[in-house]
Amino acid sequence: MSERINIGNNAFILPEPQTILGTMLDGKPNFMAMAWVTRVNYDPCTMAMAVNKKHASHRAILETGQYSINIPSVDMVAVTDYAGLASGNRTDKSGLFEVHFGELENAPLIRACPLAMEFRLVERFSMSNDTLFIGELAAAWTEERFLTDGHVDVEKVRPFTLTMPDNRYWAVGEQVGRAWHDGKALRESSKD
Repeated sequence: MSERINIGNNAFILPEPQTILGTMLDGKPNFMAMAWVTRVNYDPCTMAMAVNKKHASHRAILETGQYSINIPSVDMVAVTDYAGLASGNRTDKSGLFEVHFGELENAPLIRACPLAMEFRLVERFSMSNDTLFIGELAAAWTEERFLTDGHVDVEKVRPFTLTMPDNRYWAVGEQVGRAWHDGKALRESSKD
């Protein structure tokens, strides 16, 4: 086995889920590419995301207390990347996507995204560069064509991920196992 080497203290989770953050900024929809997001509680469904304090989306969340997290498909890579390249502080991105609204008036949902979720802000933690926003899911929206047995199907959604610091997007690959299943044989054998 090769020797392990220290690569420093600025590492990333591989891969990160690529999403699009939706907010209402000065009364208009605004969007930002976002990958620093994860679920942090089961019931109620709660997710956390880190947003840089300089972003217009940061200000919008503080002002409204609502936002959306939209899951784009692989055919949306270019427009997702643009949503991250163009600053909402200088660019009006309100016409970038066709939107609809669900339960919350300040959480624009992207119609083209296979999965769109709207959140109410419940907590925030300030850090040196970013704020960790924690939101409770108000509702999740999809279409029948993205479901299998009533659940969102990753093969039908075709999401993509981000890797950093190489800054590349990746399609989700093949299934390699089943969670809460494939380790059962090891668990049983360790009881001996």
